[in-house]
Amino acid sequence: MTNAQATDTPPGELADVPGWFPALDQMLFTWFLERQKTAGIKGDLLELGVYMGKSAILLGHHLQDGERFTVCDLFEGDAPDGANQAEAAKSYASLTKRAFERNYLSFHDTLPTVITGPSSLVSGKVAPGTCRFVHIDASHLYEHVYGDIGAAHDLLLPEGVVVLDDFRSEHTPGVSVAAWEAVLNRGLRPICLSTQKMYATWGDPEPLQEELLQMLRQRTDVGLSVQEAAGHRLVRARSRSMKPPSFPRSRHYVEPVPVQARPEVSESRAARPARPAPSRARRLAKDLLPPLVTRAVRRARAKRA
Repeated sequence: MTNAQATDTPPGELADVPGWFPALDQMLFTWFLERQKTAGIKGDLLELGVYMGKSAILLGHHLQDGERFTVCDLFEGDAPDGANQAEAAKSYASLTKRAFERNYLSFHDTLPTVITGPSSLVSGKVAPGTCRFVHIDASHLYEHVYGDIGAAHDLLLPEGVVVLDDFRSEHTPGVSVAAWEAVLNRGLRPICLSTQKMYATWGDPEPLQEELLQMLRQRTDVGLSVQEAAGHRLVRARSRSMKPPSFPRSRHYVEPVPVQARPEVSESRAARPARPAPSRARRLAKDLLPPLVTRAVRRARAKRA
């Protein structure tokens, strides 16, 4: 999980985009989104908090015809309160709307709908009951995450999936409290837990869990455990040196030109007429005459040529 500094060079691969999006979560995002497509579930996509666009780029790749993708972030704007402003200044000082748009357009032809401002604006911009997948990765403060979860509940389809980032990181206790409070008191039902994210639904998680468990048990690069807590089945997955799933290269990617072996004789040299081999007398003169005389003879011949 590195936070690389953004540059003006367009990324060539998804891995080149700065951000925290582990291979395990890339695989799980891909699985959920493709499973929805296979099941014929259509609906819009929403991401709250985009940073440099790494997860948004993957989400946009799974957008189906007729669907809308909306992202929301403060970017360079002001936060709604002092605590949120301090958080943004500390963790996301390098984030700019321009950097996000440059990265996203490196992989896609058009931008998603971009809302610049706090995530509380989303409920007024996205219609209720229209989303099939919502990724919450904005503020880490309890009050804001509580509101984002409530918005996701209203915006999601009954079978929609919400993903909560940083639900158990040591530096984000507000997210943990809001996430588990939603599970215990607000009807949210976990589907699975990765090292970094909680995948959940307000629908029935069991069919998703069964299909997911079947897939995960066939992989050797995933550690898996199943636990019960407060009446919920908790499927926990962890990476075992997992590699990210394949993803299309940037539209700006240029295949490196292989270095060809240098020919022993260049065309320009090969085109020149071959010089005659030196005579025996000339070779003897080179060996026997003093170097000073030899150089003088060479200069004289060069002038005649």
